[in-house]
Amino acid sequence: QEQLVESGGGLVQPGGSLRLSCAASGTIFGIYVMGWYRQAPGKQRELVATITRGGNTKYVDPVKGRFTISRDNGKNTVYLQMNSLKPEDTAVYYCNAVVQGGEYWGQGTQVTVSS
Repeated sequence: QEQLVESGGGLVQPGGSLRLSCAASGTIFGIYVMGWYRQAPGKQRELVATITRGGNTKYVDPVKGRFTISRDNGKNTVYLQMNSLKPEDTAVYYCNAVVQGGEYWGQGTQVTVSS
């Protein structure tokens, strides 16, 4: 079965850190870009960060300097290290993988930043 499996979400206090992981199943091949998106309650899903197979990264302004996206091509896994978390980072985080002819989405993992 072709799927993306996320892990690492949870509850953290403001200023804390979390690391999200997303592993693509072995039947998904030729991933060009992997990324993380998030959706807060009542808002549309938005891009957080992306990384190409070659390691080029892009971040949206609100997370620059706080989040780091990385990728292990051999394991078909993408990570999101989130530091200095803020309450406005609270959302369901989704993993995305782009392949030739389509894309895959993970089921989402909840990140809650609250004291």
